[in-house]
Amino acid sequence: MTILEPKAGLEPIDRLLVDVQAACVRAGAAILAFAAGDCTVWTKDDASPLTQADLAANAILLAALAELDPATPVISEESPRPAGPAPARFWLVDPLDGTREFLSGNGEYTVNVALVDEGTPVLGVVHAPALERTYAAARGRGATRTDAHGTRPIHVRREGALVVVASRSHRGAELEPFLAALPPHETVTAGSSLKLGLVADGTAQLYPRFGTTCWWDIAAGHAVAVEAGAQVVTFAGAPLRYAGSDVRNPSFACTALPVELVTTAAARALLHP
Repeated sequence: MTILEPKAGLEPIDRLLVDVQAACVRAGAAILAFAAGDCTVWTKDDASPLTQADLAANAILLAALAELDPATPVISEESPRPAGPAPARFWLVDPLDGTREFLSGNGEYTVNVALVDEGTPVLGVVHAPALERTYAAARGRGATRTDAHGTRPIHVRREGALVVVASRSHRGAELEPFLAALPPHETVTAGSSLKLGLVADGTAQLYPRFGTTCWWDIAAGHAVAVEAGAQVVTFAGAPLRYAGSDVRNPSFACTALPVELVTTAAARALLHP
């Protein structure tokens, strides 16, 4: 899979996006090397798995960002986090989003890197090494999908049969009543931040997520989805933001549909679980 373009004449944000994509591809290659052989697995304090692949990818990404943008701090799932509120501008890294998918061998895991400015993701790369697929976006530049067919711009789909993408591993008690409150639709499942990519490229029009996620799970896909024309909002209709000291996200939806449809369905689900 070729995703890199010549850098001559690129604006700084475009050059940065190319370089971050390259770093994500290198991290993905390290993950695939562990997928093909032995990979030690530990259990973190929150009972989630941590693997050698997570740590190898994390080291590659931290080194790359330190070289590309040494003045901007990095918050990574797999690195110690300083106490206190996040800075105004920072990188967010999830070196292996969907570790359970990685361990199951289904390929639905990603490398996520986002640049956050004043609570909003302004650049994002979501790379799925096993699927040979990369979503990328920077503010004002649109969003792209790169796969075996090359690189192409992507846009959300607002018309046609309604398709909802839901988490394969984390559905939550509120999901079924939420789905029941929607118009007739097809529901598909996927792992990791691929779900935001599927809204961005028009495969689905809505991804609802009830329950806990963290900033690094969502921000890169958030940047891609917004540049493709989606909105990422809480179920109260407010834009999802990445600021403060609590890295947990509230329940949210990534939607190409009117926000009112999402908030109405959420209200019905919460009132009638």
